[in-house]
Amino acid sequence: MAVEVRANDHYEIVTNPGVNEKTLSVNSLRSIFSMRLKTWSDGTKIRVFVLSDEDQLHQIVSKEKLNVFPYQLRSTWDRLVFSGTGQAPIKVNSSEEMLARIATTPGAIGYLWRANINENVNVLEIK
Repeated sequence: MAVEVRANDHYEIVTNPGVNEKTLSVNSLRSIFSMRLKTWSDGTKIRVFVLSDEDQLHQIVSKEKLNVFPYQLRSTWDRLVFSGTGQAPIKVNSSEEMLARIATTPGAIGYLWRANINENVNVLEIK
């Protein structure tokens, strides 16, 4: 199976070490980040962490991994919040905060530049 690798593919989707999933489909990933998929397969609540809409990494992950623009994600989250049917993801202010929060929050998922990843988080394979 050929895997498309982009030149700027130097970031990863990461989870809390307690999350059992090692691979996710693009559709599942999109469902998680659009806040439609709320629990992992073992029943653990999914906690989604994101950077600001203006952050370069957020923009790259949105476009490349989720195939949506950041403003489309934002409007999905806003609809959930305003209609009272869901919550927006938890916004963090930096990659360092993203790493710390994912490492310590059960069920957490987010994204990091590869340079920021350490043994405190698991890298998810997206298929």
